[in-house]
Amino acid sequence: MLLNPAGRVFVGQRIDNNQDAWQMPQGGINPGETPHDAALRELWEETGVTPENVTITAETPDWLTYDLPHDLVPKIWKGRYRGQKQRWYLMRFSGTDDQVVIETEHPEFSEWTWIDPSDLVEKIVPFKREVYAQVVATFADHLR
Repeated sequence: MLLNPAGRVFVGQRIDNNQDAWQMPQGGINPGETPHDAALRELWEETGVTPENVTITAETPDWLTYDLPHDLVPKIWKGRYRGQKQRWYLMRFSGTDDQVVIETEHPEFSEWTWIDPSDLVEKIVPFKREVYAQVVATFADHLR
C-alpha cells in the first residue's frame, strides 16, 4: 500500500481488464527473495517508484489469502494457481507524481490515481475486497 504525502492510496487500473479493475501494486516472491524485498521490487516494476522514495512504516502480521472466482482460474496464471497468499506493507511515498511511471517494460496498469483510503475497498475487484478490507483495518492507525 503506497501512500502519498496527503495520505491517499495509489491504485492502478489493470491493463488486462476493460472493466473497473483497480488494485494496489502486488506480485510474487522470487526464489531466495524476502517478502520485504519482493514488495519493493514489485512496487518498482509496476509503478517506477524506487526504494529511495519510500519508507516502510508497517506490515501485516500474517499472510492474507484470497481465491479467484472459478471462472477466472483457467484464464489467470495459465490455470496453475487458484488464488494468492499475500504479505502487505504500508509504504510512505516521499517523491512526486512525475516519479510514478506505469509505462514499464511489462505494464500492469493502463492508468493510475490516488484515492482516499476510505474509498479503497469499494474500488477494488470484488474477489479481492475482503483482503483489501483486512489491509485497511490492519493499517488503520497509520491512515489518519
